[in-house]
Amino acid sequence: MSQFRQQAVAAGIQESTLRAALDGARYLPGVVERDRSQPEFTRSVWDYLDTAVSPQRVTRGQAKRQEAAAAADAAAARYGVPAEVLVAVWGMESNFGSNYGDIATIDALATLGFDGRRADWARQQLIAALRIVQNGDIDAAHMIGSWAGAMGQTQFLPTNFLAYAVDADGDGRRDIWGSMADVMASTGNFLMREGWQRGQTWGAEVRLPAGFDLARADPSVRQSSAQWAAEGVSAATGGPLPELSDAYVLLPAGARGPAFLVGPNFRALLRYNNATSYALGVGLLAQRIAGGAGVIAEWPRDLQPLGRSDMLALQQALAARGFDPGTPDGLLGPATRGAIRAWQRSSGQPADGYPTRQMLQQLRGQ
Repeated sequence: MSQFRQQAVAAGIQESTLRAALDGARYLPGVVERDRSQPEFTRSVWDYLDTAVSPQRVTRGQAKRQEAAAAADAAAARYGVPAEVLVAVWGMESNFGSNYGDIATIDALATLGFDGRRADWARQQLIAALRIVQNGDIDAAHMIGSWAGAMGQTQFLPTNFLAYAVDADGDGRRDIWGSMADVMASTGNFLMREGWQRGQTWGAEVRLPAGFDLARADPSVRQSSAQWAAEGVSAATGGPLPELSDAYVLLPAGARGPAFLVGPNFRALLRYNNATSYALGVGLLAQRIAGGAGVIAEWPRDLQPLGRSDMLALQQALAARGFDPGTPDGLLGPATRGAIRAWQRSSGQPADGYPTRQMLQQLRGQ
């Protein structure tokens, strides 16, 4: 701890802040246990969205949109992020402020900084948390959030708080725990600074033309919605495609599931949480809160997504058959998607790059 104190002082943290925040800090074994546990099973996107965009959450979100109208509308006007998107992030992150964690952030980060997998990262977050206390935004006793150090009603990490949090109500504190004006403005500022384009939506569900080259459904293949429309991509609702710049086709459940055209604002949502299911959840929840439709196409609920050990086995099976997935690590990255597509083409299957348990069984049977 003495070495960390020196590091914190060198970063500008005062001794008085260190004493007030760290002298009573507790070691939290449960935080270490959760940090070390690696989830084996992967939740399917449709199962995730069944909860994230449930009828109950949509109804509650519409009510919360009205309750938070003043703060959400002011933030939307200032940052260009629609109010329903801000409310959707709030709903996804803390169930509209009802559950943002009850763990002391200083304790959690101190624990992770000295007994975690990412000690250097956690110590940098701890220094940021101490700076927040030193700035007077909140005291250490009331700085609470998740076991991983995310704080407040829209779950900012301390470094993101320092970069993006806003004192919108003018009380001299950036309060993402108790001030709805600050919660909405901080979220809007984050998304704007991370690339949200005013006047564009996050994306839309689409229909792909017959014979569409599924290899083009990839984040690396980007063009305007007008260019996609010229190739026969159409809105699932039957209307015109929304105006999107630099958009790509997303198949979150492979060729048998719904297709989406997503633009820069979808990528801004990924900066908030780098999971496709999360960004889709925010976009679709916002769409429903605003009175729009849900997903029209059916999800392929008979398909079984792969857990990490099965993904590792799939990568090894692909490599053994001459399809290079990169270094097998149990994670789905661009190289693995490319290897899956190559194998699918060789097997006469739609080359959507989507891994399933059925695919693993086929490879094992070859």
